[in-house]
Amino acid sequence: MKAAQITRYGGQDVMVVNDDAPKPMIADDQVLVEVSAAGLNPFDWKVREGYVQDFITLSLPATLGGDVAGTVAEVGANVKDFTVGQAVYGSANAAAGQGSFAEFTAVSASQLATMPEQLDYMQAAALPLAATSAYQALVEHMQLQAGQKVLIHGGAGGIGSLAIEIAKSCGAYVATTVAADNTDFVTELGADEVIDYKTQDFANSLHDYDAVFDTVGGETNAKSYQVLKPGGVLVSMVEPADDEKVEQAGITYIYQSSQATTARLQKVSQLISAGDLTVVVAKVFPLEQASEALEYLKTGHPKGKVVLRVKP
Repeated sequence: MKAAQITRYGGQDVMVVNDDAPKPMIADDQVLVEVSAAGLNPFDWKVREGYVQDFITLSLPATLGGDVAGTVAEVGANVKDFTVGQAVYGSANAAAGQGSFAEFTAVSASQLATMPEQLDYMQAAALPLAATSAYQALVEHMQLQAGQKVLIHGGAGGIGSLAIEIAKSCGAYVATTVAADNTDFVTELGADEVIDYKTQDFANSLHDYDAVFDTVGGETNAKSYQVLKPGGVLVSMVEPADDEKVEQAGITYIYQSSQATTARLQKVSQLISAGDLTVVVAKVFPLEQASEALEYLKTGHPKGKVVLRVKP
């Protein structure tokens, strides 16, 4: 089968398209998905460049890609909820080097769901990690309620843009940090207050917030403590807690490890069906241009998600 793989760690030149990659074998609890589209995430280029070598050991050449949308080609012996030919979306095992940048990928049945009928494969592939990460943070961890105030950092990105809509579906007041040229984009998504992170200090203008969702880290994370009221919740996907600051601020801090489970994917599908969640695909590349697509994701600051078209 055809697959976009890294042969070593490094920059854009380390990814090649292999026309003779072995077709995955599935375990009893897995589903073989014929891939129509694969969504890209920052995790993919970080793996490519070797930033996660201390945590993940890959056998090279390795196929990257977590987000997947396609059709069921085969089901494992213990899989009861999926049938051959069914349109599905979910999370492939990129951490094992058997990801979705390929014509076929093996996916755990516990990380797969029926694809929303309102979406095409490109749109569905943009959703799994980003949408379930936002849902996990805002609904499960923050338990966001109508009338509460939440600050979402990076609101124009793949996760942030979906988080804005999920927060609005909860009835929350939403502030977000973006570059100035993304103001109209996030306002259309429903943001009530927009902070230009390049010229404005959000910590000086936002106070007594119930929650903060951080996908940026660094100084942005450090300043977020002072935005929250006592008893508030800060959820970060990138930065562990500063225990001293947490105690001083009197807040709850959650360092989120995201996972696209079937249950969360089904909740995302419900939001799609209800019209509460839209999918913004910034750009689509063919599988043969996977290397260029990763570089665009890394350097292009896309509005929404970048997707690979695997099946013509």
